[in-house]
Amino acid sequence: MTITPFHPPKRTLMGPGPSDVHPRITEALARPTIGHLDPEFIRMMDELKSLIQYAFKTSNQLTLPISAPGSAGMEACFANLVEEGDKVIVCINGVFGGRMKENVIRMGGTAITVDSDWGRAVDPKAVEETLNAHPDAKVLAFVHAETSTGARSDAKTLCQLARKHNCLTIVDTVTSLAGSELEVDGWGVDAVYSGSQKCLSCVPGLSPVSFSEAAVEKIQARKTPVRSWFLDMNLVMGYWGGDGKRAYHHTAPVNQLYALHEALCLLQEEGLDNSWQRHQRHHQALVAGLAAMGLEMLVPEEERLAQLNAVVIPEGVDDLAVRQQLLAEYNLEIGAGLGAFAGKVWRIGLMGYAANQTNVLHCLSALESALLRQGHRFTPGEAVKAAISVYQ
Repeated sequence: MTITPFHPPKRTLMGPGPSDVHPRITEALARPTIGHLDPEFIRMMDELKSLIQYAFKTSNQLTLPISAPGSAGMEACFANLVEEGDKVIVCINGVFGGRMKENVIRMGGTAITVDSDWGRAVDPKAVEETLNAHPDAKVLAFVHAETSTGARSDAKTLCQLARKHNCLTIVDTVTSLAGSELEVDGWGVDAVYSGSQKCLSCVPGLSPVSFSEAAVEKIQARKTPVRSWFLDMNLVMGYWGGDGKRAYHHTAPVNQLYALHEALCLLQEEGLDNSWQRHQRHHQALVAGLAAMGLEMLVPEEERLAQLNAVVIPEGVDDLAVRQQLLAEYNLEIGAGLGAFAGKVWRIGLMGYAANQTNVLHCLSALESALLRQGHRFTPGEAVKAAISVYQ
């Protein structure tokens, strides 16, 4: 059998990630590959660290992109900050809080869970009660923007509670970075990780991370080696940190890092505040259109993400059939529900370059067509009109 080159279809990506990639970023991927210890590449690395600091709103020196996706960023935080026997309070209000718990267990720590309803923010009162009940806890871990449900938790308040109880914080910002307000230094976040493929509109495969001075002190004071050689910050910083000669650690994904650099340049050009506001504006238009079709949102408005919209599937509507029609007839991808919400919600992403008026109107129009075929009753054309009224 002769295998021919792969040419993927052109899709509009409005699922939970990856998101549509900006043309400038795909152009950056095609630039000439140079060595990962080339002086020009090292100069670009220093700029990249500065750009990630801008995106996270931090001056942390230990800020860099892990050469792997957001799941590896998560593991890097837990592998470096959790030792055998450490007690870690993990907030679970969706799939990705559960993954945090799994990381604690694999690092030999003891996970104490604070469980909140899926589709709701983490409850600060329940967290404070758990901190009071476990004064020997070393770390508080939670998801800022739960990708499985579209719920946004109050990261500032949770970090304040952790600091009050002498706990470090590990915060998942995979879906929130560049899409929701996020201030690592201002809120007192100690370890934070994200992904390249969500609101940064970069290609998948990289995870920006940042560690506070307190987190670095914890890493340097470890009694045992970090369980992952590849993700050991003591080793990685020999390549990413400081001035002058860099120590070889691994062959960095050169062209992917060009792409992340370009993505962060685009973010800096737009401005963080403008990016947050843009996501919110298109979210409001989308929600207005969905409401005109009689569709309900899973998450209460005050706890809802702009960039990840969990929509309750109406009674009698076939989840898979709708998503298949959108893909086959409109080249439009939306996401299925995860875990407890499989078959019960759609996850519609408005992330980065994909958060624009054209995509919102295209999504609403295509969804109208699919729902009419399913026998869902509403007035055709009202969804697009409702969204346009928000834009006007």
